[in-house]
Amino acid sequence: MIAGNRPINYLRISVTDRCNFRCQYCVPSSPFSVIEHKKIARYEEILRITNLACNLGITKVRITGGEPFVRKDIFSFLEKLCAIDSLKDISITTNGALLTRGKIEKLITLGIKRLNFSLDTLDPSKFARITGRDRFQRVWESIFTAHTLGISPVKINAVVLRGINDDEIEDITALTLKYPFHIRFIEYMPMGDSAVEKEQQMLTQEIMEKIELKFGKLMPVKRTANDGPAKKFQIAGAKGIVGFITPISSHFCSECNRLRLTSRGTLRPCLLNNYEKDILNPLRNGASDDELKQIILAALTKKPSFHGLTDQSIKDMPISHMTSIGG
Repeated sequence: MIAGNRPINYLRISVTDRCNFRCQYCVPSSPFSVIEHKKIARYEEILRITNLACNLGITKVRITGGEPFVRKDIFSFLEKLCAIDSLKDISITTNGALLTRGKIEKLITLGIKRLNFSLDTLDPSKFARITGRDRFQRVWESIFTAHTLGISPVKINAVVLRGINDDEIEDITALTLKYPFHIRFIEYMPMGDSAVEKEQQMLTQEIMEKIELKFGKLMPVKRTANDGPAKKFQIAGAKGIVGFITPISSHFCSECNRLRLTSRGTLRPCLLNNYEKDILNPLRNGASDDELKQIILAALTKKPSFHGLTDQSIKDMPISHMTSIGG
């Protein structure tokens, strides 16, 4: 599949809008309701859409939420997903709180070798304030269990917010000195009705300066075929990688190879653009495979060459919280 001059081979699938955490930058400040079960795409519907997307050129899938592991029977779904021959890369983004050694072993058996963990702090009390849950030790154990069992690379995503966890940038980075982790600092995206003030946002240049002041010059790391948008660097002598995802300071729209399937069964060509194309209701109303493929291709014609996140109209996002989109 092509959007503009970009090949699109990566599908991010949100399997649920529900999450066992309530992170400050993800959940809106005002009251909200989860999506009704009947409006959430069923596993068999997700699999049909994924198979059709693979027929059109998708080779890489990432499962997101909400938190994917809160959804019932997720492993039976993953088993069927992993059976799609044309999928060459399947990974999962998780907060890790619901993972056990047995579950990670099962993921590896299915063929899933990559996990992204969300972890914004190494301080248990601060973790509870950021996430609304006292689960730091559980998450920490999951990360190291995944590492011990051979998940590679273990990626850790951290959103840096001024006055909240910016004093831990160096400590989080230091994990790469001892472990082959990929630490990725993500610029906060002020989407919808967020509880975070824009003034708390820290951009990559400032984060990099703090790291280099402590550890010396960051050396660029050569990109590989399966790399996402992260700009990768390494501290001299480190075992791991430090990455930066820069949707605000240096958007990477021209390189974006992603299409998103939201938990509501809509196709979203750009995370930071309002446009969504409904594919679930046509599927439920009897659309043929060819008709569904045309819906997928039509959605890609709306993939923008740049986003408008700095536009204040971003507050008019159709779903104000990230969990149903599958960021």
